Amino acid sequence: MKKKTRKSTFFIVVAFIVLFTVSAVTGLDYLYGDNTTTVIKGVDDIRLGIDIKGGVDVTFAPADGYDATDEQLDAAAQKIKTRLGALGINDNEIYSDNKSDRIIVRFPWQAGESEYDAGEAVKELGEMAELTFRKGTDSTTDDDGNVIPTGEIVLTGDDVDKAGYTQQPDNNGNLEYVVTLKLTSGGENSGTEKFAKATAELNGTGTPISIWMDNNMISYPTVNSVITNGEAVITGSFTDESAKALADQINSGALPFKMVTTSFKTISSTMGEGSLDAILLAAYIAFALIAVYMVILYRLPGFVAVIALVGQIAGTLAAITGWFGFMPGSTLTIPGIAGIILSIGMGVDANIITGERIKEEIRSGKSLDSAIRIAYKRAFSAILDGNITNVIIAIILMGAFGVPSSFFSQILNKTIFFMFGATTEGVVYSFGFTLLVGVVCNFIFGVFAAQLMVKSLSRFKAFQNRKLYGGDAK
Repeated sequence: MKKKTRKSTFFIVVAFIVLFTVSAVTGLDYLYGDNTTTVIKGVDDIRLGIDIKGGVDVTFAPADGYDATDEQLDAAAQKIKTRLGALGINDNEIYSDNKSDRIIVRFPWQAGESEYDAGEAVKELGEMAELTFRKGTDSTTDDDGNVIPTGEIVLTGDDVDKAGYTQQPDNNGNLEYVVTLKLTSGGENSGTEKFAKATAELNGTGTPISIWMDNNMISYPTVNSVITNGEAVITGSFTDESAKALADQINSGALPFKMVTTSFKTISSTMGEGSLDAILLAAYIAFALIAVYMVILYRLPGFVAVIALVGQIAGTLAAITGWFGFMPGSTLTIPGIAGIILSIGMGVDANIITGERIKEEIRSGKSLDSAIRIAYKRAFSAILDGNITNVIIAIILMGAFGVPSSFFSQILNKTIFFMFGATTEGVVYSFGFTLLVGVVCNFIFGVFAAQLMVKSLSRFKAFQNRKLYGGDAK
């Protein structure tokens, strides 16, 4: 005998959707002294794309007259893309001018900025520093008071394949955040071989291997063992944020040469925030009309569908803001808004399929419980078939047009797009991102949560009238 859904389930699911929606929309901040700390990001923290809000146009060039090769310039451009991706700035345009040894970068303003200061925006992107690993922490000071590292160079940014961060037990068995390094391999001059020789020399001596961004030492881990597999762990008093920041800094700082900002200017939006307000107003009106339509046509299941749609929209907004700790946020562009609208349409379609199925099963003479259970079971295959195509399209778009370090880009570039160069187009990525998230949220709220709510309401005597589900009264 199958376990029946409890009456309280409806209220539990609705309470969860309401709390989740409120937190996703308003966020959570607290003020300590003069500092405001954001615990949960809300819609005000969404970074709007260049097409909506505008942004900055920055030109970088090699420092000290360095003559970069085309390969080095392209590598530097890819690292800038990685840094932008780590900051959640997916809407960006990057051009390499090999003839003039320049890299032109365009990216949107920060969320909530009221005064357009291109200089501050460039600071957010960060200085294009050169990464080095050195024996010891020795340094000297020049006539201008600048600290200059003097230790022998063990590795450069070119020797680091990837940095990440995770948690592992310390000597007391408590979990601590650490930064992980994966070095290049293949040959005597690979990062793996260089690091193996250096750690073998310094193991047990107490001499650390310091990590420098230009003349700034960012870490100095002590060598506790010989590392021969090209994988190292940096331990220290890291938090989740500081460990991620160091990993991002290492990844994005792995440049073959130092770069400086030669010019920057502001760029205006192609649409404007006034048009965004009009889009939002149209969205509110459209949602209200959809809600009325669903309730009139499908009655109780239609009412539940409206609640589920609210949860789906909240889930999409939460993904954009970075509400979920396991995934970074994304920049919202006009194509991204189109992805949200398309996914909402798929959500409405899923509830229409289910509502029609419930009507058919009830009119065929089945009991209310059986009609609801069979309707959701049979509707699921049709909903899955209709959404799986969108999932595949969204993954391909995110893989083809995302930053090179992104999850889907790494997978698809190794299996499908390996014969083509990397292409980053933020507005296309934004469409794929919101479409994929919307479809996933549709299954969570529009299928799973909606089913729980309908089954729960059907347990109440007041909601057992078959007319409430589109059938004839009995």
